[in-house]
Amino acid sequence: MGELAPHVDLVPIPFRMLGSTAIEPTDWLELARLIARHARTDPTLDGFVITHGTATLEETAWFLDLTVPTQAPIVVTGAQRPANTDGSDAAANLRAALAVAAAPASRGTGSLVVMNGQIFAARDVSKASSFELAAFEAPPFGPLGWVDADAQVIWRRRLSRERGDLPAFGVDALATLPRVDIILSYAGVDRVIIDACVAAGARGIVCAGLAPGRPAKGQARALADAARQGVIVVQATRSPRGYVPPQRFLEVDGILAGSDLAPPKLRILLMLALANTSERSEVQRLLLAA
Repeated sequence: MGELAPHVDLVPIPFRMLGSTAIEPTDWLELARLIARHARTDPTLDGFVITHGTATLEETAWFLDLTVPTQAPIVVTGAQRPANTDGSDAAANLRAALAVAAAPASRGTGSLVVMNGQIFAARDVSKASSFELAAFEAPPFGPLGWVDADAQVIWRRRLSRERGDLPAFGVDALATLPRVDIILSYAGVDRVIIDACVAAGARGIVCAGLAPGRPAKGQARALADAARQGVIVVQATRSPRGYVPPQRFLEVDGILAGSDLAPPKLRILLMLALANTSERSEVQRLLLAA
């Protein structure tokens, strides 16, 4: 990497090359196992940097945060403008990601996203713009810190994960993950898509509900029916700063509360939870604890 990382010893670990719109849960499982294996067998590695397309970057980061039990930071980065385009941010983002992964203060912070000189927690970050360089945000919490022009890492708040707080979702024995679908709420929507997901064998459904954290009227009965058939249904909201707490009207229909996680992040967490348990109370505990 030459000038990009003059004080970092880089150890290339081949995985695979594919567009981020093509990534599937099996890719996440294999990547998590690869990182965990290297972290376990090579204690000299201070951190990991994953180069990634930006379409599903925050989903991969969150999956790794939930599944890789290591104190070494896992930093996911990408580029809004590829390296072969004018004004590319690829080199700057990679340099910043390497600086964060190598920084001693990054140890124990879990999986991070570094883009546009900012450091984000995997749980909170999302891509909010298609083409802007400052496309990644973490409302309402904001970034954890930033990387300056000299590749110095500045923390403003820092997540610290002790050994006992490492992810509990083991993936070594998993060949695949349970099917979980996301259903969007909007004015006039009916139950057709929900019924189709149940018929397709969905083990879980995340309802990206209207801003108050409720489904549209045409969806409510279908979601309750799905829950009665054994599907784990989680109520979320499509609002970027929404919050869905446990509430009586949800409990009556056997529906779980999604807290403040965005629907794509809830889907990942629910897939991992369902790979371990089908007990509603335990799944709800995991959703609220994440």
